[in-house]
Amino acid sequence: MENIFSKEFELRYFEMNKYGMVSPTTILTLLEETAADHCFDIGYDLYSLEKQNIGWVLISGRIHMLRYPKYKEKIKIQTWISKFTLVKGYRENLIIDSEGLIIGRAKGIWAFYDIDKRKPVPVFEDIKSKWGINLTISTEYENNLINPIIDGKLKMEFDVYRSDVDSNKHVNNIKYFYWLIESLPEEILDNYLLEDINAKFYSEALYGEKIQVYADENTQENSFNHTMKSNIDNKLLVVAHTKWKELLKK
Repeated sequence: MENIFSKEFELRYFEMNKYGMVSPTTILTLLEETAADHCFDIGYDLYSLEKQNIGWVLISGRIHMLRYPKYKEKIKIQTWISKFTLVKGYRENLIIDSEGLIIGRAKGIWAFYDIDKRKPVPVFEDIKSKWGINLTISTEYENNLINPIIDGKLKMEFDVYRSDVDSNKHVNNIKYFYWLIESLPEEILDNYLLEDINAKFYSEALYGEKIQVYADENTQENSFNHTMKSNIDNKLLVVAHTKWKELLKK
């Protein structure tokens, strides 16, 4: 396929869960690292964009895992842009094992963003030209699954520390993902694997805020609806839907 960028990883010990499989948070981290290298590859790395008060902000996305790789396993992530609008890029991803099998699929819709003005701006034409377009779709974003909840049976609250804020001056989506996982019962985390997540981001969270995380479980489908709000004016931050599959322990 044309206009594809690839990056290889050998999975490390601290990226594993207690069963020796890579954690869901690590998968998201590796996807973002690959996207960052794709920016660097065309001469628009995130730090040079930041000097122009520009960044990329995730609006919505999906990750679907067929299998989680294990310690020391080598994987490859392929990424490309399937579509541009005036202010957005649609990023597709495949996660591939050493035998060439697809073990995960992901999609992210990213806005090109003025950090100081806090609003989207047109994507540079040079970026569009250098990345190009590949119309292949890795997975569909299932926004019909995502509905905000007023209150959930599960609730946790997290403080936003300085270390949680990225160069765009707001909480990085990897931290939201971490809070989502942390808010779930230990029984789920010990006996199930995250198979699928669809998420939509509404507002940014800033240093000093408190993040309230709610979740409602659908036990028949092994799924949860998630909502995150700020303690400031009850601001809606993130809604997500996760689906879990039973962990086969040896």
